[in-house]
Amino acid sequence: MFKKVLVANRGEIAVRIIRTLKEMGIGTVAIYSTADKDSLHVQVADEAICVGGPKPADSYLNMKNVVTAALLTGAEAIHPGYGFLSENSLFAEMVGDVNIKWIGPRPETIDLMGNKEHARAEMTQAGVPVIPGSDGYIHNVDEAIEVSRKTGFPLLLKAAAGGGGKGMRFVYSEDELAENFINAQSEAKLSYGDDHMYIEKVMTDVRHIEMQVIRDQFGNVICLPERNCSLQRRNQKVMEESPAASVTPTMREELMDIVTKAVNAIDYENTGTIEFLQDQEGKFYFMEMNTRIQVEHPVTEMVTGLDLVRLQVEVAAGEELKLKQSDVKISGHAVEMRLTAEKPEANFAPSAGKVDFVFLPTGGPGVRIDSALYNGDTIQPFYDSMIAKLIAHDETRAEALAKLERMVDETSLVGVSTSQSFQKELLLDENVLTDNFGTKYLEDTFMPKWEEKMAETATK
Repeated sequence: MFKKVLVANRGEIAVRIIRTLKEMGIGTVAIYSTADKDSLHVQVADEAICVGGPKPADSYLNMKNVVTAALLTGAEAIHPGYGFLSENSLFAEMVGDVNIKWIGPRPETIDLMGNKEHARAEMTQAGVPVIPGSDGYIHNVDEAIEVSRKTGFPLLLKAAAGGGGKGMRFVYSEDELAENFINAQSEAKLSYGDDHMYIEKVMTDVRHIEMQVIRDQFGNVICLPERNCSLQRRNQKVMEESPAASVTPTMREELMDIVTKAVNAIDYENTGTIEFLQDQEGKFYFMEMNTRIQVEHPVTEMVTGLDLVRLQVEVAAGEELKLKQSDVKISGHAVEMRLTAEKPEANFAPSAGKVDFVFLPTGGPGVRIDSALYNGDTIQPFYDSMIAKLIAHDETRAEALAKLERMVDETSLVGVSTSQSFQKELLLDENVLTDNFGTKYLEDTFMPKWEEKMAETATK
């Protein structure tokens, strides 16, 4: 086992990883930007080293500086968390080149699955069902038009590289196609340095269902209970839960077979998440694979009792999985909501500044808070707006949602605006409570009502 691991991240995920490493008796190294010198992940780590200025490009995305930090501190492995360099195959390769272990899949696997069109082709070859769309890249408007006449509308233009909504456009008719293609391609080039595009048919009335999977170097595979991540705003997840109410035990077995087939086909190693769309008939279609730990991994941990970070570290250290699939049991239901430093009433504009006071409801059974906030902390304007994850676990979905509502009510933060009021409203929504929603519900149905309510409140 490793003696020392560098955590190449910040915020709540860095704190989360450091805690498990400490429980495993492994020394921890935090990296930080000059803006983050007083952050919690720096304080809880055994060692900390500055890797650059406030902007991510100067610090957390500075590959040479991060690798140098690992070498200077004698770290034997690097855990990248999520975001930043976690799915950067070049960085993973650099880490390996200096004989430091990468806690994640091989660089070539990251590269393969990080390119959506390559991943799609690989999954098709492996017999995994994929969403109808283009075969290969779309280079220009004429090619896009040709494909659209086969798939029909609506369709989705997607950047082959990257994720998180950049280089994506929904197109509802051929008249809209040319302008949207040019804009999406330009955005992809600007965001990822890659303007390769592809097209997927937009499937309506669908759910976003994903499954976490772990595979060791010996070929042992463990599939974990699926998550429903259908509540999304601007292609960003807002609430996640496990298990998915729309997935029956028979469907779960089918999904596990698909996921196992997929990871075996690419000789995957470590943990990852395969994302699917589930149609009204219960069939699953591959979207993409995230080759890292997910933001929403706590709901999976809550219903299985497993520590996914520990499993990641053990697999990276060359150990064989101690679990068999039959050992994985589902206990109750878990729901997670993301608390963000944003102003919901101002179109979710980012909010930054000093946290004068914060209280997060950490007590009681089935309650979990993943956060790096503390009284007197400063929320920086340079990074992602998520500042805490509120996770509730109980015997049933209804009980877990009720617990989460109580947690949201008790949350208090003074000094910075948060998404708390928006979360509260969402948890009171009848369709959310009855699990009657798909991937477009939040933006097409809930948000217009929310915005109307905000407008009325502003005029009073």
